Amino acid sequence: MTASDFDKIFSPYDPGDGKVRVRFAPSPTGQLHIGGVRTAIYNWAFARRNGGTFILRIDDTDPERSTEANTRAILDAMKWIGMDWDEGPEVGGPCEPYFQTQRAHIYQAALEKMKANGSVYPCFCSAEELAAKREANQKSAGYTGYDRTCRSLSPEEAQARIDAGESHVWRVKVPEDRGDIVFEDAIYGTCTFHADIMDDFIVMRSDGTPTYNFTTAVDDAIMGITHIIRGDDHLSNTPRQILVYEALGMKVPMFAHLSMILGPDGKRLSKRHGATSVQAFREAGYLPEAMMNYLSLLGWSLDGETTIFSLETLCNSFSIDRISRNPAIFDETKLAWVNSVYIKEMGAKRFVELAAPYLVSAGLTTAEEIESNRGWYEEIYPLVRERIKVMPEVVDAVAFLFRGTEVEFDEKSVAKVLGKEGVPEVIDSIIEVLGDDGLAWNAEAIEEAMRALLEKLGKKPKEVFQVARVALTGSMVSPPLFESIALLSREAVLARLESAKPIAQATFEAKQA
Repeated sequence: MTASDFDKIFSPYDPGDGKVRVRFAPSPTGQLHIGGVRTAIYNWAFARRNGGTFILRIDDTDPERSTEANTRAILDAMKWIGMDWDEGPEVGGPCEPYFQTQRAHIYQAALEKMKANGSVYPCFCSAEELAAKREANQKSAGYTGYDRTCRSLSPEEAQARIDAGESHVWRVKVPEDRGDIVFEDAIYGTCTFHADIMDDFIVMRSDGTPTYNFTTAVDDAIMGITHIIRGDDHLSNTPRQILVYEALGMKVPMFAHLSMILGPDGKRLSKRHGATSVQAFREAGYLPEAMMNYLSLLGWSLDGETTIFSLETLCNSFSIDRISRNPAIFDETKLAWVNSVYIKEMGAKRFVELAAPYLVSAGLTTAEEIESNRGWYEEIYPLVRERIKVMPEVVDAVAFLFRGTEVEFDEKSVAKVLGKEGVPEVIDSIIEVLGDDGLAWNAEAIEEAMRALLEKLGKKPKEVFQVARVALTGSMVSPPLFESIALLSREAVLARLESAKPIAQATFEAKQA
């Protein structure tokens, strides 16, 4: 590789059309964190809003923790939540390859260009020497960075030591007359870093592997990234990356640093707060559109009032100037509420598709049964759409429908509702009404017959309907009564009512004893 190779590599990738080009560059060392996916959403929405290009680049330079399985998990999580990418893995593009481990030749070419223009120099100081210098500097309370011992070596001496096989790294030569490094951040405003106290940071390690600030700047430059939208934990990296841009003669992009996502306790969101990865929330039964909607609101707002909005609205309305500098608080209670809104609107067909795995896993039914009797399963949706916030809750909500003639009774419900005087007689009256072969077996007819029973018995609704509810479902809390009865077979309903009579009588007698 030579200095001219870098210009050859860059030339075909320069879009030169002034359009927005943004990137998301996750490290495949684990599951995709919700902070990372929030960053991805903002980059993706910004590109879509401005008719630009969204690039996915995999920063897999950590050989011990970067795995193909983690890469696959990141791609799947992004697709699940509703994002696509214009360049990157699986789709290709003019900046291939999109894995940093496959771009070593590019980094070497960039280093050769920096060698040629004198913006880097070799450092032969050992780790032990550097540690000793750092300790001495700390004791003197002075500058604690590298003391630039090797910066004064002549080119001839440095080359001789390299030729002799002496171990070395390559450091950026921070210009002594550079002055302050100032840039306008789209969120934080004017940011100033003093170059005179900046360390001559390493860009290439002694084993030939490049460092993060080097690879990121080189890739962003070569890929023509116009806006870098990322977490503010990278704010301190920005001046170093700007120096790399300048050393390569590349245009510095616009930066926008996002505030951190905090847990309810005001500390940075971590595993101690519970689930933090997209996959974990997916497995917990959250919907992709709810995740996209809620994560979009962690630092950005549509108009300061609207909470629920579509993917199309996000893409048509997103702008950096509406991103807040204040840290966002992740509130799973609010996420669950947003999720419940989407459940209410999903429709019966999608409900069955999403509920099926949970019902099957709980042993309530089989995939074959669901497929052959989809109409019945779709009728469950109106019963629970207002009652569940995440999909796994459907199991407890409707388990009573799958128990045939059996009922699992809640002790408190039995004691409060069935353990009253005269309940067995009420149950007999309900059996008489629902056992009438002339009664059409639908919610409307069942409700009409049960309300007529109220008048006949001269009782209040809760004295009859609540008895029926507990006798048939086992609990005082259940989906709408008449619709639930209609979903059960007449035979199952009558059998459950019959079996509830002795339980009611025994409970009443136990109270009297």
